Amino acid sequence: MHRVIQAIGLTSSPRKELPPTVDDVSFEAHAGRVTALLGAPGAGKTTAIRLMLELQRGRGITYFRGRPLHRLPHPSREVGVLLGDVPGHPARTVRGHLRMLCAAAGVPVRRADEVLEAAGLVSLRDERLGILSRGMDRRLGLACALLPDPHTLVLDEPARGLSVAENRWLYDTLRAYAAQGGTVLCTTADPKEAARIADHVVTLERGRLVADQEAADFSRTRLRPRVAVRSPHAARLSALLAQEARAARRSVEAVHEGGNRLRVYGSTCADVGEIAFRHGIVVHQLADEVGDMGPGAGASGPVSDGPATQAGAAGEPVRPDPDVPPPADDTARDPDHRPGAPAGEGSPVSVSPARKTPDASVTGETRPAPAARSRRTARARDAAAGPPPPVSVRPAPRPLRPLRYEIRRATGVGTGFLVGAAVLVVSALTAVLLARVGHTPQPRLLAAWPRELPLPPAALGAGLLGALAFGDEFRHPALAADRGTVPRRLGLLTAKLLVASVTAVVLAVLTVGCDAELLHLVYGREAVEVPADWLPLSAGWLGLVIGCACAGVLAAGVFRSTTAGLAVVVAVPLLVVPLVHKVTEGPAVRTRVPLASRLRDGGPLRWPFGGEHQLDAVLRLVAQPVGGAMTLSLAALLCAYVLTGLRSRVR
Repeated sequence: MHRVIQAIGLTSSPRKELPPTVDDVSFEAHAGRVTALLGAPGAGKTTAIRLMLELQRGRGITYFRGRPLHRLPHPSREVGVLLGDVPGHPARTVRGHLRMLCAAAGVPVRRADEVLEAAGLVSLRDERLGILSRGMDRRLGLACALLPDPHTLVLDEPARGLSVAENRWLYDTLRAYAAQGGTVLCTTADPKEAARIADHVVTLERGRLVADQEAADFSRTRLRPRVAVRSPHAARLSALLAQEARAARRSVEAVHEGGNRLRVYGSTCADVGEIAFRHGIVVHQLADEVGDMGPGAGASGPVSDGPATQAGAAGEPVRPDPDVPPPADDTARDPDHRPGAPAGEGSPVSVSPARKTPDASVTGETRPAPAARSRRTARARDAAAGPPPPVSVRPAPRPLRPLRYEIRRATGVGTGFLVGAAVLVVSALTAVLLARVGHTPQPRLLAAWPRELPLPPAALGAGLLGALAFGDEFRHPALAADRGTVPRRLGLLTAKLLVASVTAVVLAVLTVGCDAELLHLVYGREAVEVPADWLPLSAGWLGLVIGCACAGVLAAGVFRSTTAGLAVVVAVPLLVVPLVHKVTEGPAVRTRVPLASRLRDGGPLRWPFGGEHQLDAVLRLVAQPVGGAMTLSLAALLCAYVLTGLRSRVR
């Protein structure tokens, strides 16, 4: 059987004097099977998953199809991950979130509609992520994991907080996914759930591996039917049960748990009740249970599978009706039950014709009555409990993937539009006030840039939009499935810089246009005279706004915060400009000959098409204190971004 996941020696880093949360855990998960990582809360399941996905420091290594995760060319397309809630912006729509991830994964955009239908979220496609219920959020999380059609799913307690129907839908979908050849690794704290849905069960206790079994062996050795008994004469009843078992040559074990509690293995409620009745022993509780007999699992205690047989109010011993069969566990009741197949009622798994459909005898389904069947069919059609069809179209070209992703990310929420509208309003009002006060040069008047402010509103707005490009990624990491955090790839950085620059240019042009139009309406044509040197002023204006946007992108990417990105943008004119001005002032660094002329005279070739004039204009902008400070800041931030990216890759 092909091994898809191979975890070797997973060990978390210990904190202070505490032992490691996960200590030398090794196991395998195979293709076409569901593997359950079982353990009580605090056993180390989530830590093991995070170590496997390289989201937490520690020792050990995990191979996915023979390669660690950081060696996979596209981790998100090969390993689908669901950890906690969906890490999406709460103001983004369900369909918009999936379409954005389609662009990031390089799959066709229609894939979003396919997974929406498979997850039963078609009716909620226009709803915001922030208003989804817990069950719908888990459905969306599974849809995001299935979006790129990965060969492996890694899910951390996917059924936590779900209702019974949603739990059944989730595991039916995982069973159908495994039946098509996929690999599923999920964590759970319920041993009965692990035996019901998994083909292989790996049990952890206090960070250590205590069992690695097939589901059939797990059910036989660690899940044992038992009878829970409460009686004031528990010790006497225990001795009588042992005596009756020896006489009948049966294997019955009675465990006295202290006080008036007994756990009887190898017997039934009817047999225990009859023995208690014959010997006049009062019984206060008599119930069938199935509990995990392994260490640490099932911390919440045994779960009752049937109604308890209670004693009467007068304290009379109760004799169960021998004609009524005692309730038993699904596994014990169904001799043909296969561990790992979902039992009980539930919507049938619907898959595409090209995929293998589980047989009814395997899933343990029973044919309901016509009315119930019609209602269940409607629920199944709405839930669509089956994975989407595989991606059959070649992915989009690589250069367009990050650009499409960034465009959909920026336009999927209204934050950018609100910031732009606020900048236009503030800039127009500031321009009117400056014209009213007077003594403001025409270029500063059109840009609404008072001398008292370090930057005009348009530059601050562009810096904020640039900082949001990475700040939202770290606050709502939509790309968490890639490596658990925002990947520091140059393609993604280039796309963010390009989109931020184009947005800054549009904002700069709209700002000047709105200011000029409002000044013309209020004060007439004299207030909007075009300066004679409008071309270099326009170039400087666009360079300032674009520089602020790029500085915001890089700073937010380095410091992982929108606030830090905007703070760096404001720090450029307040701190870096005076420093550059102090360094460059003095006669020793001044010359009357432009640099473009020196390059033209000293170079062996002449600049074609008068290129020395354009170069001289660019160098004049850079030579200014603001231009020089912005250039130095961008260079330093770019180097810091590259260094942090290399450090994360090495780690």
